[in-house]
Amino acid sequence: MKQAQVENADTAERVLDVAERLVQIRGFNGISYADVAAELGVTKAALHYHFATKAELGEALINRYTTRFAAALADIDSRVSDAPSKISAYSAIYLDVVRDQRMCLCGMLAAEYQTLPGPMQQAIVRFFDINETWLERVLREGRHAGTLRHRGSARSAAQIVISTLEGAMLVARLHDDPARLEIAADQLLAGMA
Repeated sequence: MKQAQVENADTAERVLDVAERLVQIRGFNGISYADVAAELGVTKAALHYHFATKAELGEALINRYTTRFAAALADIDSRVSDAPSKISAYSAIYLDVVRDQRMCLCGMLAAEYQTLPGPMQQAIVRFFDINETWLERVLREGRHAGTLRHRGSARSAAQIVISTLEGAMLVARLHDDPARLEIAADQLLAGMA
């Protein structure tokens, strides 16, 4: 790869890093290219070189976040064997984000769903579908092994896990108290054990 290509890739990653942090704090509608450019010390034109529109930037943010989250789920699968520990490790991802005084990127964007462009909406749904599918499998494995119990289908239980963690994240942020998310996650797991 040529030096210019490496620099362009590095700049695009830096743009995504800054934009992700800002969206996790303020929401997508609460940031502008000027905000991102100011943090990076570049012009708005430089941002447009990498992401022609804010919608393209938003879609790239979601896709990168989804890829990283899917890798985290694969990592959990590779190093954790029992279902309760997998659910606990999954909850820890959320806890790490809220301890960093941020929100789940896709949870934050879900709150703005109706105002976002179609491709971003589809990418958000895809993020949650990937999470639900993974959780559904883990919950089914746990039920089969006798290590987890839940009412209804594994799919509905997966939806409850995500809803509980996303909601608890909001309340923890509101009170600036990550322990609220930790308590909710512990109670959720205790109810399934």
